[in-house]
Amino acid sequence: MEADSKFLMDVTELEDFLRNPPVDFTVDVRGTGYRFVKYDCDRCCVFINEIQTTKGKVIFQNSPGRAIKVHTPKDYMQVRKNITSKRIYILVSACEGAAKSKKRKDAKALGELRQYIVAIDGSNPVIKWEIEKGLDWTISSVAGESYRVDIDLGDIVNSWMGETFQIPVDGQKVKPVWKNTYFTLKYYSDALFDFSHWLGGSRRQIKIHGR
Repeated sequence: MEADSKFLMDVTELEDFLRNPPVDFTVDVRGTGYRFVKYDCDRCCVFINEIQTTKGKVIFQNSPGRAIKVHTPKDYMQVRKNITSKRIYILVSACEGAAKSKKRKDAKALGELRQYIVAIDGSNPVIKWEIEKGLDWTISSVAGESYRVDIDLGDIVNSWMGETFQIPVDGQKVKPVWKNTYFTLKYYSDALFDFSHWLGGSRRQIKIHGR
C-alpha cells in the first residue's frame, strides 16, 4: 500500500499485511518468534491488541489496544485530533454462521488467516465530519458523566468489500460477516456519583458510513 493523498481506506489480510507492510510500518521478527510491528505515530493511529496467531504473537508498538482510555478534557481533545487527522488501523475478523442473524456474537470466526487489518483515513472530510459529529452528540448526551463510545467501521467495511466478496471454506465460498469492526473511546470523568456509567447507561455508538 503506497502513500496516496487520495487514500480513503484499505482492507488487508493480516498475514499479507505482515509480509508486505505498508508505508509507515516495519515488522521485526524477534528471537522468541514473535513479530514486533513499528509504525510512524505521527501519521498512524493503531488500535490493535496483542494478537496470538499460529505463527506466534504479533505486537504493535505503542498501540493502546482496541480501547483508548482518557481522564481529562485535554487528553480527550488530543485523541479527537489524532483520529481525525491520521490513518486509523484496527483488526477485524471475517466470520461465518450468522449471515442471517441479527446477533453478530453468534458468528463463528473462520480462523486466524481470516483476520484483516482495516485502514481508514480519519482526515478524509466525510470520515472526519462523521467522527466529530458523533463525538459531539455523545458528549451532549451524557451530561458530564463518564462514557464509552464505540466508533464502528462495519458499514464502510461492508460497502468497501462489496456484496460479491466471498472466502473459501471447506471447498465452499462463504460470504463473511464482519466482527470486531470498532475501536472504543472510554472517558472517565471525576463525577462523584457516576450512576449512569456504572449501570451501563452511558454507552454510545458512532457508525461510520463514509458517504
